[in-house]
Amino acid sequence: MGLIGDLLGMLFGGDRNAVRETVEVFRENAEAGAARATQVQMGALDQFAAEFTVPRRGAFDRFMDGLNRLPRPALALGTLGLFIAAMADPIWFGERMQGLALVPEPLWWLLGVIVSFYFGARHQAKTQDFQRDLAATMARVPQAVENIRALRALRHDSPGVADAGPDARLALAAATPEANPALEEWRRLKRA
Repeated sequence: MGLIGDLLGMLFGGDRNAVRETVEVFRENAEAGAARATQVQMGALDQFAAEFTVPRRGAFDRFMDGLNRLPRPALALGTLGLFIAAMADPIWFGERMQGLALVPEPLWWLLGVIVSFYFGARHQAKTQDFQRDLAATMARVPQAVENIRALRALRHDSPGVADAGPDARLALAAATPEANPALEEWRRLKRA
């Protein structure tokens, strides 16, 4: 019994488990793996939470954020409003347009510069996205051309699509359209 006890003590004693340690070389300890996965997931969630945490901001910052969001909707809705005003009261609209005709050209240039700077960054980002999408589309063109070529080869009037082989009567029958009484009746009514 002493030899077996010593052997079992060597394998499982001394706060060590040789069998478990040997198995863990070949297979992950599921409990320890789950604990590591939980730590990774909690770390990612903490990072996301830190990204979207906004420090307490004052009334002026909130006001400025709201003000920065106004120009695009105001311009769009204002333009639609001008169209509605032109239809609802053309004289009122004409008076306003005559007032705009008196604005000096340098002021129009200044307005153009301001609007260009305001919307320029957005336009540049959209243009770059468009160019990236266009490049991806152009990369697919050869495949689309090949697909179109394959589809056209399947058309009923393509040469060889209904190859009848050496049977001449079958080839003639395949190339000759059959009578269609409904179509003939429709054509007859159309001529009348």
